[in-house]
Amino acid sequence: MTDDIGAFVPGPRVRIEGRPGGSLQGLTFAAKDLFDVAGVPTGGGNHDWPTGRPVPTRHAWAVQTLLDAGATLIGKTITDEVSLGILGENAFDGTPVNVRAPGRVPGGSSSGSAAAVAAGLCDTALGTDTGGSVRVPSSFCGLYGIRPTHGRLDVTGMLPQAPTSDTTGWFARDAETFARVSSVLLGEAIPVALPGKLPSKLIVAVDAFGFADANVAEALQPMVKRLAALVGSSRDEVMAPQGLSVWARAQRTLQPSEAYITFRDWLDKGNPRFAFSVAKALVMGSMIAESDRVWANLMRQEVRARMKYLLPAGTILCLPTTPFPAPLCGQPLSVLDPLRDRITCLCAHGGLAGFPQVNLPGATTVDGLPVGLSIIGPRGSDAGLVAVARALEGKV
Repeated sequence: MTDDIGAFVPGPRVRIEGRPGGSLQGLTFAAKDLFDVAGVPTGGGNHDWPTGRPVPTRHAWAVQTLLDAGATLIGKTITDEVSLGILGENAFDGTPVNVRAPGRVPGGSSSGSAAAVAAGLCDTALGTDTGGSVRVPSSFCGLYGIRPTHGRLDVTGMLPQAPTSDTTGWFARDAETFARVSSVLLGEAIPVALPGKLPSKLIVAVDAFGFADANVAEALQPMVKRLAALVGSSRDEVMAPQGLSVWARAQRTLQPSEAYITFRDWLDKGNPRFAFSVAKALVMGSMIAESDRVWANLMRQEVRARMKYLLPAGTILCLPTTPFPAPLCGQPLSVLDPLRDRITCLCAHGGLAGFPQVNLPGATTVDGLPVGLSIIGPRGSDAGLVAVARALEGKV
């Protein structure tokens, strides 16, 4: 298979056949280059990361689980450096092509995985999500994508960034494939769309819709109406009474400080090469004061309490996944930094609260760019969210 879009890690392509007879037999998948594959160095999106590290002898849990279910691994995909990025531009390996929005970024840090699925090079792909790294590329590339309940899945063999926010996630182009893969990785059957099996209440996060660009909010309205009709009851509610930017500030305090701790020994001993934006994030993480971390942890408790209040059993919440569609490739840092900040305002709840979230594709702005609608449910309701995604596409 030719990689015409630059989604896969440069070099020889790995291929491992899935177990015959599994429920995913016939499907192909790719794995973000943060997941261990036995016999293949884990590159982490940075050419200095593998130096001096042993080559993995075992597959990461998520890779092994898909192989055991019959899916065939066809390669490892490009990631932003050590997952410290949200737009998908990598100074070492390049920017994978977003076939749904040519000339625009695919979103990161699971850039290659999202780009490969969107281009039809594989049926599904593994990504990771700490601050939005599955949700954002799902929105930008027009894909189904999930950030599962934090702590639900085994992350053995997945390169960590900020462990209190890190999750494994995955992508698919259609709801049925998304449901098949989700059932395997969640270890749970996806409910059918029968009365009593789907959520009965929908909350529309009006502050999040107000924060998004007007054309994005407008493009998502038909999906919101279809979702409300499917669920049967909806109401408007403010998601973040403290302010979306306050939630974002808390995540931008906790995540970078944890990332610095994760990579501190490597930085100290290896003095690795980074793109400026990645080095800047690690430097800023090293300078975060303990008093700021204390405040951010208190805010995390407030966020969790708010989300628990909004999302009792049988309730889901919807919001724009990203405040705008995919930005143009190759823009200067002075343009990109404010965009990253705005993205965090709509993604911070994931790392802070750890509730499951699914991106629903199907909307485009007037100029044809994909934008995603997200649904969030109570902790542990991952399979129910996937069921809603499948039902909304008209499949049961």
